[in-house]
Amino acid sequence: MADKKEKKGFFKEFGEFISRGNVLDMAVGVIIGGAFTAIVTALTNSILKPIINWILALCIGTDGLEGALTFLKRVDDPLTGLPILEQSIYIDWGSFINAVINFLLIALILFLIIKTINKIRAKGDEYKQAIEKAKAEKEAARLAEQEAEDAKKQAIAAGESAENGGSDAAPTSGQTK
Repeated sequence: MADKKEKKGFFKEFGEFISRGNVLDMAVGVIIGGAFTAIVTALTNSILKPIINWILALCIGTDGLEGALTFLKRVDDPLTGLPILEQSIYIDWGSFINAVINFLLIALILFLIIKTINKIRAKGDEYKQAIEKAKAEKEAARLAEQEAEDAKKQAIAAGESAENGGSDAAPTSGQTK
């Protein structure tokens, strides 16, 4: 019986965890990140890699990143003399450079996004501080106005009691009531 309560408690706690905003935001971020990675990979493979291959062909005279292989164990086709990549052991420098370019592009984009978010947050904080400052100034002005009003009332009250000249006071020896 206690085991069932523990399971219900576990699933209830798991449900609360999943329904929190941070977890849902993270899930959306992972999905968008996956889609964004596909865009960056397409950009690298379809645009940047051909440009890099072209530059390497002009500078070095090689076929670019496609032929940038270091064979650790080379197995050649006996008829053509070309390497059989499926049976050879090699380091594919082109794929590695491609992955580095992808990483740098994604890191750059994330940096720009975070920088923009931080600017927006800073502006929001400045806005909140300006609102708080305006509220404090308004409250200070209201208090000053109230103090001036109170001082004016006290001056009027003091003036009225001076005009009465002590009518509330007891009569002196020369006066009759």
